[in-house]
Amino acid sequence: MAMDTDEDCPPDLLPTRKSLLGRLKNWEDNESWREFFNAYWKLIYNFAVQRGLHHPEAEEVVQETVLAVAKGISRFEYDPGGCAFKTWLLTVTRSKIANQFQRRKPQEQASSFSEDSQLTPALAKIPDVAAQEQWEAAWDGEWEKNLMDAVIRRVKRRVSIEQFQMFDLFVLKGWPAADVAKTLRVTLTSVYVTKHRLSRLVKKEARLIEQQGL
Repeated sequence: MAMDTDEDCPPDLLPTRKSLLGRLKNWEDNESWREFFNAYWKLIYNFAVQRGLHHPEAEEVVQETVLAVAKGISRFEYDPGGCAFKTWLLTVTRSKIANQFQRRKPQEQASSFSEDSQLTPALAKIPDVAAQEQWEAAWDGEWEKNLMDAVIRRVKRRVSIEQFQMFDLFVLKGWPAADVAKTLRVTLTSVYVTKHRLSRLVKKEARLIEQQGL
């Protein structure tokens, strides 16, 4: 399954907008489903790997989760005071991850249910408050990472290449400001000014996406 779609991502990504959820109820709306896939495949994949699945298994989880969303989206109703889409998607993803573990041979299952994976045969079947909280915390962490990736892509499209390079090296990669200035042949002042400007832009874009989302 080809998943290298970063360059094709639409401008409005996570969290999914209510309008997109409505459009997904039309199975023939290929553009909306492509938008959904681009926005969410990496979140689902990374979360599956984090829980202990191998690359092919995680890809299966992505495929099966998207298919389950396609089958169930007609019954999902947006309710800010009830079940958010993020929570529903976690429930679907968790089910598909459990399925992958259950498909392994018994000896593979025994070695797979490590403390790090937070998934055991019992947890896959029996509700547990502590385990549920751990899954939700891990999901929230991956959700925020995916949200920030979307924000950074939006900011990158709005500024010059040089400005983004300064921001990327200084803020995202943690280079010393002097090294950034020397490498890119710009003034130290330019590095700090760009950091301030783009940091404000990142916060603004994050608020916009959150306001659009669920």
